[in-house]
Amino acid sequence: MDLQLGGRVVVVTGASSGVGLATTRYLKAEGARVVASARDLDRLRRAVGDLPGPGQVHAAACDVVDRDSVEAMVAEGVAAFGGVDGVVCNAGRSLMAPIGDTTDEQIREELELKVFGAWNVIRAARKHLAASDAASVVNVNAILARQPETRLAVTSAARAALLNLTRTLSQDLGADGIRVNTVALGLIDTGQWRRRYESAGTAQSYEEWAAAIAADRGIALGRFGRAEEVAFPIVSFLSPLSSYCTGATIDVGGGVSRYI
Repeated sequence: MDLQLGGRVVVVTGASSGVGLATTRYLKAEGARVVASARDLDRLRRAVGDLPGPGQVHAAACDVVDRDSVEAMVAEGVAAFGGVDGVVCNAGRSLMAPIGDTTDEQIREELELKVFGAWNVIRAARKHLAASDAASVVNVNAILARQPETRLAVTSAARAALLNLTRTLSQDLGADGIRVNTVALGLIDTGQWRRRYESAGTAQSYEEWAAAIAADRGIALGRFGRAEEVAFPIVSFLSPLSSYCTGATIDVGGGVSRYI
């Protein structure tokens, strides 16, 4: 199936690993031109340097909470490819801590990363998106936005703020023909979980350890998701074939959601 992304220009943040890298790989395979960004440029270049596919990838350093850095990254991408048709705001992390163990500075950092980490990129790209005939923004969020966890108290709150902002932006940017949607993740097998496994000091294999967590969290499919399983719905939202879809949220969590 042709997703009509050949030649389209898409900015992807947090592209050096995990979901961002899987999305970059998928887009390149579809023939898109990708402005892949991350803070560590050397690591990013190693990650995207030999991805297969007819598309092109331009690696650019960027710290999404630094507005000047974001503006420079978008300008660099436009200089390389001539415009922007899509944005994937993926840069992020989770803070595993109950509210009583969270400092004020950590609260500020989480809110800044989740809210400004998306808004800085969207507003930097906005005029270029408005010039596209198939403009699309995808904010990579988490099911936590609607289903908070005490173990991730501040991350849950920051995710909820991003989901609310995304819905607002879908209304605000619709007049410019810019669609704004959300892909909300459950537990995805990324470097964060691998590091947590290593620090757990368990005798279980990673697969056994992950399956036990999946059972504890009520994941219907009984396992963590894979980055490529997230990349597909992201790329689907970017496709012009999804041209009447905005303000929507797709859950990619193996059936973990408990809300209606």
